[in-house]
Amino acid sequence: MHLPRLPFVAAEADPSRPVIWTVSVSRLTGLLGDVIPEFDRRARIEQINLGFEEAVAVINQRLRQEHCDVVIAGGSNAAWLRSRLDVPLVPIQANGFDLMEALARARRIAPRIGLVTHASDVPTFGSFQDSFGLQIEHRRFVTREDARDCIADLRANGIEVIVGTGMAIDHAEAAGLQGVLLYSADSVRQAFEHALELTHTLARSVTRTARIPRRSSPPGHGQVLLGDSRVMQDVRKQIALYAPHDSTVLVSGETGTGKELVARQLHADSVRRGRFVALNCGAISESLLESELFGYSDGAFTGARRGGRIGLVEAADGGTLFLDEIGELPLPLQTRLLRVLEEREVLRVGSTEPTPVNLRVVAATLQSLEQRVQMGLFRRDLYYRLATLRIALPALRVRRDDIPLLARAFFQQLRGLDAPLDEDAMVALAAADWPGNVRELRNLMDRLRIHWQPSDGPVSRARLLELAPELGDAAAAGAIVPGRPSPAHLQQLLATHRHDREGMAQALGISRTTLWRWLRAAGLA
Repeated sequence: MHLPRLPFVAAEADPSRPVIWTVSVSRLTGLLGDVIPEFDRRARIEQINLGFEEAVAVINQRLRQEHCDVVIAGGSNAAWLRSRLDVPLVPIQANGFDLMEALARARRIAPRIGLVTHASDVPTFGSFQDSFGLQIEHRRFVTREDARDCIADLRANGIEVIVGTGMAIDHAEAAGLQGVLLYSADSVRQAFEHALELTHTLARSVTRTARIPRRSSPPGHGQVLLGDSRVMQDVRKQIALYAPHDSTVLVSGETGTGKELVARQLHADSVRRGRFVALNCGAISESLLESELFGYSDGAFTGARRGGRIGLVEAADGGTLFLDEIGELPLPLQTRLLRVLEEREVLRVGSTEPTPVNLRVVAATLQSLEQRVQMGLFRRDLYYRLATLRIALPALRVRRDDIPLLARAFFQQLRGLDAPLDEDAMVALAAADWPGNVRELRNLMDRLRIHWQPSDGPVSRARLLELAPELGDAAAAGAIVPGRPSPAHLQQLLATHRHDREGMAQALGISRTTLWRWLRAAGLA
């Protein structure tokens, strides 16, 4: 296939600025060209004046060699590209003011007006028409053939001017009708603002760890989940089985067992082409969590950003949304998340019109969601919806045979050498309780690689215990002693006190330091 040369807007190379490609044909191309100079200092912007199959072919070819953060497109072009590109897409969406202005211009041309939009555009037109008593013929299309048929039908019914997307206007003018572009410069500006906000949102949520390369190794294998034990082999088999499907997955396990790594592997081994977006539901206050997750519309509240803000649900469109510590999600937001899962659409804070989304949700919890449901802290219907597929990660202490393998692999990653532990030191590692699980073991290997020098020779058990004295009393620290609640009771108390550790310590009559030790020994810290 011959790929056409692309026109573009030149911009000074600056790797710190996000890269935005606009995709358009017909009238929208000129409108984008008028607005782009307003944003070329904030982003590197390039126009791709193609549509549909040609645009997909060119963009996918260029993405093999070039980087793009966000694509902007409008109407049917946006709908076509959304599921066919391995990059987030922000649609140019007409609002009520655009519609009023376009209809006013059309009425100055002719009294009989037809409105032709893609199926995803102008969802409020029915109520708008009723409110203003307008007699306007509205048609929606999905394919180019649909658009052509809509124009032919309207022309046969005496319509003289068409308000619509660029494609609709092209067909209208080919049929001898006059056309008025539905989009305005303001709607294009808003799309750019949303695109820039999306790059910032993804930078906050995705770049904490590098994205796993797709298909760098066979599904379920590779650098993510190490271990030859039977339980880990079973986990990898589950990941390989679940990855190709879009059903939600609930990953459970103690802290440090690798729940996010499972979610990333599910995404990497899937056919989803969008981003992996992660959010820790317990790390953000409820007041901020709502706008972070669902976004907000222009003027939603005092201090809201002009043009609104995209949320992580929309940022994960076409990809995977990972919700860690899902048990900490407040009840009001659980209802909104359930709507996303059931309706495949998200309603921004302050908005009345939902935005369709295509994403997979993977949730993780170290708590018992069943217990939280029984205590009235978690919606039963949401729990069942999230737990369509389940993966339970084993604690490190129940797969001790994997500990030497993990220790060697972590030290190799951190220092480029095999772990310099003698046999007795390795036995000590395998005998520990590891309340922090794999994460704790990796942190210990990091500590070891800083202290150890090749001239020191193999690390003995005594030297290891000097560097990690917590290993020496691990068995005693993990035991249940008189007056100390069991791990299950501690977990229930955490849920009851909504992780208010000061209040929990007061209720137990102990200091916060003692509570921290108890929680750490139970793997809950």
